[in-house]
Amino acid sequence: MACKFPLPIEDLSCPVCCDIFRYPVIMSCSHSFCKACLQKFWEKSGSQKCPVCRRRSSRSEPPNNLSLKNFCEAFLKERSQRSSAGSEVLCSLHGEKLKLFCLTDEHAICLVCRDSRNHKGHNCIPIDEAAEDHKTQAQHTEKQIKKAFEKLHQFLRDEEAARIAALKKEEVEKGWKVKKKIEELVKDMSCLSDTITAIEDKLRADDISFLQTYQATVKRAQCTLPDPQLVSGGLIDVAKHLGNLSYKVWEKMQGIVQYTPVILDPNTAHPYLILSEDLTSVRGGDRTLQLPDNPERFGYVCVRGSEGFNSATHSWDVEVGDSYFWFLGVAPDFVSNHDIWDDIWGVLYTCGGYVVMSPNEYDGKPRLTVVQDPRRIRVQLDRNRRELTFSDPDSNTHLLTMPLLFTEPLVPVFRTYESKLKILPVKASVTVAQHS
Repeated sequence: MACKFPLPIEDLSCPVCCDIFRYPVIMSCSHSFCKACLQKFWEKSGSQKCPVCRRRSSRSEPPNNLSLKNFCEAFLKERSQRSSAGSEVLCSLHGEKLKLFCLTDEHAICLVCRDSRNHKGHNCIPIDEAAEDHKTQAQHTEKQIKKAFEKLHQFLRDEEAARIAALKKEEVEKGWKVKKKIEELVKDMSCLSDTITAIEDKLRADDISFLQTYQATVKRAQCTLPDPQLVSGGLIDVAKHLGNLSYKVWEKMQGIVQYTPVILDPNTAHPYLILSEDLTSVRGGDRTLQLPDNPERFGYVCVRGSEGFNSATHSWDVEVGDSYFWFLGVAPDFVSNHDIWDDIWGVLYTCGGYVVMSPNEYDGKPRLTVVQDPRRIRVQLDRNRRELTFSDPDSNTHLLTMPLLFTEPLVPVFRTYESKLKILPVKASVTVAQHS
């Protein structure tokens, strides 16, 4: 819906902030600006020049443009009324319906915004397509999160069942041990009872019979049993079952939890590439996927890591196998994904040869001699020394060390066609710090 004003919407926008004028002032050159925008521009530039034509102003306090101010206030009032009356959200700048989504700036815009200089050259798609893409991505991510947590939950359920079973087993074993001891005591008591009964019978016999069996009776009466002892280890070993329980479970969880030093960023993957669900491997597909054409996505058949490194030393092992084409390296985090080959360091394997690539030095000629093609490549990024090193971890063979010029964060970059590249996990360990 267009505004019913004698001025086009563009004429109601400040050239500095590109928003509707707020307290506009007019200069001698006839250009108008928000009063605050003009003062900030003058303070920053150090001179009283027009931001548009650069003509110097003779007045430090340009007069208010009352006509323009009234137009802007009327426009804002009508836009507010139309927005309240309608169910659709309108552009805060132009009062038009938000029909597009700018992938570059990641916000909804109107058709006038798309044609303005603020969005010149930006990638814009219909807002319903953007919403569908975001919903699909969110649903897929939610599914993967639930799947990962279900794996952890199942581990905890299995661990709980195993520990309860161990407790029950000990309970049965300790109960059997106590029961056996009780049976032995009952047997001893029965034996003593029989002895007492026999002696009492002898005492009731006639004198001659008593005297004849006296020695045997005395000997039998002196045959006593040892005092009953408390059963050692008869109680449940509570400390074994409860001591550091959470820590022990966490420590054991390392068997199912893997740590991969580099995770691939699916938002940067070329549509030809297919990433694994855990985002640790990439391979070429047999067709181009329908993916959002967002600014982060590579125009080349590449994918980058999800995190940039600007300090310390980082390394990652990549399984290249018998792939006939691959690239491993790094690039500055700020580099445009469409111009990435202008600022990149790494090794390209193609046609059986190794090509060293660095900014503005790629000529496609093999420059690295390797005796035996490695199946794994270790990439080590040392930001302190500004070096990028490639080696074969299986044979412990150094392949190449490259100097790095940039101090900005660097991100890992991977390229392949049909074959799979897999970033290998590293061993994680749980350590306990002792008091010093």
